[in-house]
Amino acid sequence: MEFHHHGYVSEDPRTLPVAGTGIDRPERLPDEVDVLIVGSGPAGMIAAAQLSMYPNVTTRIIERRPHRLILGQADGIQARSVETFQAFGFADEITGEAYQITEMAFWKPAADGSDAIERTTRTIDDPEGISEFPHLIVNQARVLDYYANYMAKSPTRMKPDYGYEFLDLDIKDTGADADPDYPVHVTVRCVCDDNCGDTNGTERIIRAKYVIGCDGARSQVRKSIGRTLKGDASNHAWGVMDVVATTDFPDIRLKCAIQSRSGGNILLIPREGGHLFRMYVDLGIVEEHNKGTIRDTSIEEIIAKAQAIMKPYTLDVKNVAWHSVYEVGHRLTDKFDNCHTDTDVPRVFITGDACHTHSAKAGQGMNVSMQDGWNIGWKLGQALSGYGGDELLRTYCDERQVVAQDLINFDKEWSTLMATPPEEFEDPSFLEDFYVKTAEFPAGFMTCYQPSLITADDRNQHLAAGYPIGKRFRSYPVTRTCDATVHELGHLHQADGRWRIYVFADGATPADSTKTADWAQWWMSDANSPQVRYTPADGDTNALFDTKVIYQGDHTQVEHPDVPNAFKPVVGPFGLTDYNQSFVARSTHRQLGERDFFDARNIDRQGAIVVVRPDQYVAGVFSLDDTQGIAEFLNPIFASN
Repeated sequence: MEFHHHGYVSEDPRTLPVAGTGIDRPERLPDEVDVLIVGSGPAGMIAAAQLSMYPNVTTRIIERRPHRLILGQADGIQARSVETFQAFGFADEITGEAYQITEMAFWKPAADGSDAIERTTRTIDDPEGISEFPHLIVNQARVLDYYANYMAKSPTRMKPDYGYEFLDLDIKDTGADADPDYPVHVTVRCVCDDNCGDTNGTERIIRAKYVIGCDGARSQVRKSIGRTLKGDASNHAWGVMDVVATTDFPDIRLKCAIQSRSGGNILLIPREGGHLFRMYVDLGIVEEHNKGTIRDTSIEEIIAKAQAIMKPYTLDVKNVAWHSVYEVGHRLTDKFDNCHTDTDVPRVFITGDACHTHSAKAGQGMNVSMQDGWNIGWKLGQALSGYGGDELLRTYCDERQVVAQDLINFDKEWSTLMATPPEEFEDPSFLEDFYVKTAEFPAGFMTCYQPSLITADDRNQHLAAGYPIGKRFRSYPVTRTCDATVHELGHLHQADGRWRIYVFADGATPADSTKTADWAQWWMSDANSPQVRYTPADGDTNALFDTKVIYQGDHTQVEHPDVPNAFKPVVGPFGLTDYNQSFVARSTHRQLGERDFFDARNIDRQGAIVVVRPDQYVAGVFSLDDTQGIAEFLNPIFASN
């Protein structure tokens, strides 16, 4: 990471200098805010963490609980989420305390026809190597803690306002009582005795420019804007329990899909810490008249069911940390914002379970919710900073609703397969084959945003075939020229709200990269260049666009005086030169051999520009000589209404 450019730093460099709304930040929830986030779950916390990096945006996040989450229900962290954690600076730390899934074992009825189960196969969790990051299991509460720590060290020093309950909202953007400055009037109630700054039971009106509802499947924010969850339930019930136990089952520390001959199925998920594990226990079909009573299934009954499924192995549960009973439901709202007509201004947004619900089998609830929150977080931050407006904010609903529908379609298929008796499969290995074949989806890498204001068409896709437009930017090692150190290029993408401009040079060195030099000159000096047009006069030259170059040669061939100034930004109050933005494609990473970035990601040797959004998704691919094309793409995104 980079620091000292604002002066010598001797303490934790992750604690950024306080700025903007962080200076003299009021402890009590203020009466006016730019963004009010309702709910401190995964979607709310990542949205708040992203917005905490915009010093001039006043953001507050309220939570009904009087304190941090202690025991979360979600625990599966897909590789795409770990990539996200890297952008927020805590991937290494959380990986160190988490359980890492490397294999999945499949157990089925014994071939001898008995009631016993036996292992039939073990599959690699990521057989295609689609990410350098692992699949983790860690309690949701710890994920939220890391986001809270990130916020606390941000320039705004943000932290949740615990002890406030959302009651209702009213959008006053038209009519005689219109409030043009803060059109969303939110009624909240203090439900805390001592730590929120208000008296218990006090109701207040908070005036906001925008509201993000992250308040779960029973969302009051969703109801307040007239949205409803619509869909169906599978009428299949599952008991879930986090337990510690003694057992002779050999794969107790592996993720397992267990199918018995007559006793149902179990999805076994080992938990962090080496002892705890989670079991999703099949409770069978729920009759329509029995929907209420199935939820009263006792923990003793769930344990007994698990013991029956696992025969001949024993399961002696010593302690139950948490348990619940649920039915699989797949529901979706028709829109993820308040806009009921094309002329409505997007003011209120809903995320996560507030707008889409599904089973826990695919492990996607927390993961998809975080991508919802990050998506709307950076868009609001950019718009409130004066770059972009309503059309940018409309892309949230357009993008995330498609993702939610794809998730529901996948989850229906996977949860149905998990509940299917093994004898009903024509191919005995169908379940494990499906798991391997569809690995990219549950890992979080099938999202592909369609052409829009912020996603270009594919006319130039051939220039960087390894970076499909609309999909997440996949990292690869490079060597930094200034210090000969190897870095994963994608890992340098911080969640700071900036767009990434990756310039893949047309030559081995600055001297023989003439197209790159011409582009760099245009980027730094032409009036139609987005960098020139939108970078604040008093800001760093990389304030909005983090621009990096990747040459095709060896790092010993690149001298920094020869690198164009577009890749040497001037930063900080002392006007220092940042030499850390120039790389070469030939990595000294010993495991990669002679393969370089251009080969690995199929980049055209004549060069290319890959534009990446603040949330790590590829926005467009352009040729080095198409300056007009990149300007025509970026300028509407940053132009205010």
